[in-house]
Amino acid sequence: MSTKDFIEKDYYKVLGVPKDATEAEIKKAYRKLAREFHPDANKGNVKAEERFKEISEANDILGDPKKRKEYDEARALFGNGGFRPGPGAGGSFNFDLGDLFGGQGGSAGGNFGGGIGDVFGGLFNRGGGAGTRTQPRRGQDIESEVTLSFMEAVDGATVPLRMSSQAPCKACSGTGDKNGTPRVCPTCVGTGQVARGSGGGFSLTDPCPDCKGRGLIAEHPCMECKGSGRAKSSRTMQVRIPAGVTDGQRIRLRGKGGPGERGGPAGDLYVVVHVDAHPVFGRKGDNLTVTVPVTFTEAALGGDIRVPTLGGPPVTLKLPPGTPNGRTMRARGKGAVRKDGTRGDLLVTVEVSVPKDLSGKARDALEAYREATAGEDPRAELFQAAKGA
Repeated sequence: MSTKDFIEKDYYKVLGVPKDATEAEIKKAYRKLAREFHPDANKGNVKAEERFKEISEANDILGDPKKRKEYDEARALFGNGGFRPGPGAGGSFNFDLGDLFGGQGGSAGGNFGGGIGDVFGGLFNRGGGAGTRTQPRRGQDIESEVTLSFMEAVDGATVPLRMSSQAPCKACSGTGDKNGTPRVCPTCVGTGQVARGSGGGFSLTDPCPDCKGRGLIAEHPCMECKGSGRAKSSRTMQVRIPAGVTDGQRIRLRGKGGPGERGGPAGDLYVVVHVDAHPVFGRKGDNLTVTVPVTFTEAALGGDIRVPTLGGPPVTLKLPPGTPNGRTMRARGKGAVRKDGTRGDLLVTVEVSVPKDLSGKARDALEAYREATAGEDPRAELFQAAKGA
């Protein structure tokens, strides 16, 4: 992406959110659109693929608070694609915008070269932006999804992911010329950008219209990549998903994205994790949850109960006499794996089981129990509290 695109593209419009949208709103909008336009769900649909790239690009900026701040500041400064100088801009301009945004590296976005400072370097003809196209370019970021079982999410797993990205064309070795001998663009002299006057003693830079920002022109365009030097590449990678991931979590794997250009670093791979539900266990942060049925006599008289664990042997918990329905006990170290390698706990909730069918002996015993406790009213305090309210 050129710095001009960075300033002029309305990423809020791309995601369909207002400019004051919260991080949660941006994340929700991105997920919805990413699912709709993901290449796996739109095989062979070029428009959907381009839309997915645009959505991912917008999320890369707006989903990062620091990048979003830089983007908003740049947009506010440039307005609708044109810089609005303040008083005195027609004369000397002593305020160094490069100092304002410089030193932040490439944090403004994945493919912005030297960051937002380069935008202003080119703006005031200090040479900062004019040379960015001849520098190594970072590869594109890739978005993918994976579905894990409940146990894989808790313990971690290595999964195969098939990904598509732009890479140097193999037919022409990334030169764009079928003979491998492109020439330097005479219009931009290899910089990939041309300046246009904007008045007030400064100029803006645009991608060169002749070489499309590459700085090179193919005399004999490669038939595979049509002279762009880049072609779609697919590969399968074994990706390690760390233990303890949660449903909907977005994992960033540095340097696992698309390959860079001219020796530039590879982009990043973002993996959105989906976790299948478990028929017995639930999840609450680093803790696992399970509901265990107990008999009335176990709850009333107390006793030892066996409780299943995820992927391990059962544990035995001591149930105190008079345990109420819904009480939660804790089995330490039997939960999900934390970032430091330790495990959370297993939260065991007791549910008193009421039998549907009673034998004659059991019924007689319960009738005797009812007679023995006939003077007790468990709802008495409830009525007293209702009167006093």
